[in-house]
Amino acid sequence: MLTLLTFPAAFGLFSASPFCVKSAYMLQRSGQSWQRYDLLNPGKMPHHKLPVLRTPDRLVPDSDLICEWLEAQGADFDHGLTDVQKAQSRALIRMAEEHIYHHVVLDRWGNDAVWPILREMFFSEIPSLIRKPVSGAIRKSVLKRLDGQGVSRFSDAERTDRLERDLEAISAFLWQSPFLLGETPSAADMSVGPILGAMRATPAETPLTRRIKQDRLLNDYVDRLEQTIPLS
Repeated sequence: MLTLLTFPAAFGLFSASPFCVKSAYMLQRSGQSWQRYDLLNPGKMPHHKLPVLRTPDRLVPDSDLICEWLEAQGADFDHGLTDVQKAQSRALIRMAEEHIYHHVVLDRWGNDAVWPILREMFFSEIPSLIRKPVSGAIRKSVLKRLDGQGVSRFSDAERTDRLERDLEAISAFLWQSPFLLGETPSAADMSVGPILGAMRATPAETPLTRRIKQDRLLNDYVDRLEQTIPLS
């Protein structure tokens, strides 16, 4: 049996990480028998992050590599799509994972209303006496990476405008069909959906959570994906 090494469930989601949710969706759709194993510290994992798929032969790190491994076993997450649609899928995935995702991370790690919740949830294995300084140092490291990526350098208005253009692009696809590229979920949905779900589930009310919750098209899309590919 395959084992998905994943961050634990959080905020009503299968995992706090949308990349772990993405991999769980793909495992569920692949028809493979699998189970979850929760970790809080991925320090001993390849790439030092999660998700990681434990197969009979090796550990497969990274959600994209997990997707490739499952496809090599016979899964077809883009069945019936044209070459142009597959290219659109790739672009949607990259937009979500390399841009929208960073807004979600900033909304969690850079938000003083959310941070205490994250600290107690993500760093519960650290003794309480040193939890604040250790987790605070990690928080500074995360925020430094966001500064290097660039998203935190923009004003609130500039970030909102950049994110809004992405959400409008996603919505343009969803006006045409229940899922991004047709009547059934494809690889694009299993990436974009979890990131929008993570944005909605941040454990404090923020402009980003309201943006999804108050948008019937996007809100229903996240719900529909969760209902179509249920995760235990």
